[in-house]
This record gives sequence, structure tokens and C-alpha cells, in this order.
Amino acid sequence: MPIKSPPPQHQESQPGEEHEMTPPPEFEPRHPGSGKLKGKVVLISGGDSGIGRAVSLAMAREGAQIAFIYLEEDEDAADTLELLRKEGAEGLALKGDVGSDLFCQEAVEETLNRFHRLDILVNNAAEQHMRDSFDELTEDELDRIFRTNVYGYFFLTKAALPHLEKRAAIINTTSITAYKGHPMLIDYSATRGAVLTLTRSLSARLVDRGIRVNGVAPGPIWTPLIPASFDEKKTSKHGESSPMGRVGQPNEVAPAYVFLASDDASYMTGQVLHPNGGTIVNG
Repeated sequence: MPIKSPPPQHQESQPGEEHEMTPPPEFEPRHPGSGKLKGKVVLISGGDSGIGRAVSLAMAREGAQIAFIYLEEDEDAADTLELLRKEGAEGLALKGDVGSDLFCQEAVEETLNRFHRLDILVNNAAEQHMRDSFDELTEDELDRIFRTNVYGYFFLTKAALPHLEKRAAIINTTSITAYKGHPMLIDYSATRGAVLTLTRSLSARLVDRGIRVNGVAPGPIWTPLIPASFDEKKTSKHGESSPMGRVGQPNEVAPAYVFLASDDASYMTGQVLHPNGGTIVNG
């Protein structure tokens, strides 16, 4: 049962550890699979926890094999591999930084070495840092967040594209902040806006190849990034301002990715879905 808001808590490092969260996010798929992604191979960045873990499991339940990238959260990655095994899927955990072009190339190569194909790319890894003052933002910090949140999407897509064939799908995680902005997350919001434009531009570039490119713009979701980004008080109120009055769960977001990855979305490209608790945004 979804919670209205989590209890106060905070984590010191990003992107956060799922096993330290109270209560744990809801990541288990809600329904039996129907083979929508049978035989497909998925590569997802940030797939060890949060929305990424829920997407990994949801796609596995639909028959896909899953390779996922994580930064340094070894316990979360091991847990996700075990959860994938329970879904009957073969999983591959790839440890590294998507801000490195070389690592992204290596991640795609390792995926192909294990599974011999690549059908679905999910660009999902991100970081965010709340700042009380715009003046606090340094050049190094700005470079870092764009390297993770934007460059990483470019690097991984560039590495994957030579191996994607007709009917492949790319799904990019953006955010409600790309549409509404956020006074304490200005740099993060700017990266999510860049991902939105990347999604629309890349969809036009690849439509003749039969590769669909779409996005998902979640609202307030209970993921490790939240206690790793905000103080205890703000974390405890996460999601209360949404029209539904509560925080969302990762398994309420994951079906949007499954839909966009499957043939159910065969007539959709350049679009963004909005699991955000009822906030109406433009486009």
C-alpha cells in the first residue's frame, strides 16, 4: 500500500542506498507478465535501485534479460541481481560512472558479450543536490551534474546506437522539473530539460531507422535519491504537494517504461509520459 509520506531520514552520499531506506520503496511488479519483451535485451543505467530497479524487474517479468549500470552501491546491485533471478531473468551488473565515455562503451560491449544483442536502452542514472543559494553552485559541481545527467545519456546512446536495429527503443528518464522547474534544484532541472530536448531531437533523427525514442517524467517518487538529496524534514514531506497528496512508488512508474519499450507503443516516438501524482504539465 503506498505511503502518504516517509518518516524523516537522510543519507550523506549520492545516489543513495535503497537498503537503508525506511520504509523500503515498493519495486515488485504488480501484475503477472505477458511476454511483451520476450527475447529482448535491456541495458539500463541506474538500474540497481529506485525507479531503475523497478524497471529492471518489470521488464524481466515481461521476458527480457537485463544488464544494469550502477555507480558504487554494491549491496543494492547484489539485491537486484537476486531479484532478477527470482523473476527467471539473467542479470548483468556493470559498476562504473556513466559520466565516462569510455565506461559507457565498455558497458555496451560487456552487454553484447553476455547477451549477443541489444534491443532496449534506458537512460536513467542521475544525481541532484539541493542548494539554498544559487551562488553556492561551483563550476566543478555544474560540470559534474551535467556529466552524469546529460553527458551520460549522450555517451551511452552513442555507444549503443550501432547495435540497435529496427523496432529497438530508447527511453530517457527526465523529470517533472523539466516542465515546472525547482527553486532549489536549478542545475538538476536544467539537466532534465536537456534530456527532454534530447529525447525529441533524437526521435526525429532515428525515426527513419525504425528506432523509437521516448521519455518518462516522474514526479515525487520514493527512491534513494530523495533522502540522499534532502534533509530529514523535507524528505518527510516528499510528495505531499502533489494533487494525490502522497509520494509515488517506483512500481507505479515502471509500467510506463514497459509500455514504451513494447510494441504496444509502436506508434509513439518523441513523447513523454507523466507519472507524477496528477500535476498537469505542458507537453
